[in-house]
Amino acid sequence: MENYRLFLSLLVFAFAVGFVSVVFVLRWVLHFREGLGWDGGAAEFNWHPLLVVIGFIFLQGIAIVVYRLPWTWKCSKLMMKFIHAGLNVLAFILAAISLVAVFDFHNAKNIPNMYSLHSWVGLTAIILYSLQIVLGIGIYLLPISPVHLRAAFMPIHVYSGLFIFTSVIAAALMGITEKLIFALKNPAYKDSPEEATFVNVLGLLISMFGGLILWIATRPSWKRPSEQVLRSQHSREPTPAGTKVSTAMSERPDREPSSEAHGRNAKM
Repeated sequence: MENYRLFLSLLVFAFAVGFVSVVFVLRWVLHFREGLGWDGGAAEFNWHPLLVVIGFIFLQGIAIVVYRLPWTWKCSKLMMKFIHAGLNVLAFILAAISLVAVFDFHNAKNIPNMYSLHSWVGLTAIILYSLQIVLGIGIYLLPISPVHLRAAFMPIHVYSGLFIFTSVIAAALMGITEKLIFALKNPAYKDSPEEATFVNVLGLLISMFGGLILWIATRPSWKRPSEQVLRSQHSREPTPAGTKVSTAMSERPDREPSSEAHGRNAKM
């Protein structure tokens, strides 16, 4: 891998920023807001920002770059596909629970649903995310899909994955701003109380995490090498006497075009 130290530094920094974002949103709902509950009240609503940051942002970000971790390149591609898909499915489950929480809260308080740009972008993102997961599993995990379909769909899979992640970041920023405007009355949001400043920093952390993940995911020199290259490197490694080296693939090759710079780094 080229510039391994830079990659490792950015990766550690990105994961640290993502983890701090989770800590920030947890402190926000527990310290500044009403805590967590499931009773149709404000405490149930607080699951919405918490699960979105944990699942839809942090876990999804990890899923995007998991193929680029060089210490996983010795793992079979099939195993990495399952890890990639598993992280995305878990992120989707958390995002879906967060939607249930906010709809329950709105219905209990007779608040209209789906009227803001935040809600439109957020719901669109989760619908596209569910389609991305279904198509990804169907095309790249099921052995019945033809190789030419995998290759043809890969650019769409890559682009849509990064587009969805960016849309989620945008929806989250709109959502926390909307919440502060509605929730802060005395002092108001415009007066910059402590909670407003704290959550504004949370927004900056989320933006920084998103930017770092997108940068790591779009560097051609940091993508997972092709299976042919990995097998070639493995065949050149010394093996103990009496050990038979097998180069058989544990899954069907995808045979993506070599021009696709990011084929192995998008979401499933």
